[in-house]
Amino acid sequence: MNRFFTTMLVSLFAMTHSATAAIDETIRLKETIEINAPADKVWAKVGSFADMSWHPAIAKTELNSGKADEVGATRVLTTQDGGKINEVLTSFDATSMTMKYEITESVLPVREYGATLKVEAAGDGKSIVTWRAMFKRKDPANPGAKGQDDEAAKAAIDGIFKSGLQNLKKISE
Repeated sequence: MNRFFTTMLVSLFAMTHSATAAIDETIRLKETIEINAPADKVWAKVGSFADMSWHPAIAKTELNSGKADEVGATRVLTTQDGGKINEVLTSFDATSMTMKYEITESVLPVREYGATLKVEAAGDGKSIVTWRAMFKRKDPANPGAKGQDDEAAKAAIDGIFKSGLQNLKKISE
């Protein structure tokens, strides 16, 4: 009887261990920046889903369907090197200066990507901009593939957030 339980425990442990190794973890990133400009001025630069010209990595924004402040609107971002990023607007609230969007297809090493961009008044004519996202690496079946691991996905999005927010600060102040 003891041998039976030992075998069962070993089998159970092996199944649990392999299931744990196969879990596809969601990555969460958040970047915040303080800008010496009123929130409404900053929102005027970032609050249109049809215009991402404030981001230095984006060469062109094309609104494919819907209106820039309408849930369901779709856009294609063309990067400076010609890559394409297709996105859909999932939430928009001009009063709270918040927009949410998802990437539907992309050259980035991510999938299941959803993000929020929010501008808040911080007093004394300043604002706080927060950009956060949740996503998974692009190729869960091959986590060691060059450019497809968690670190590559984090680095790509973190670089996008930081360069965008730094440029937003530069052009807003």
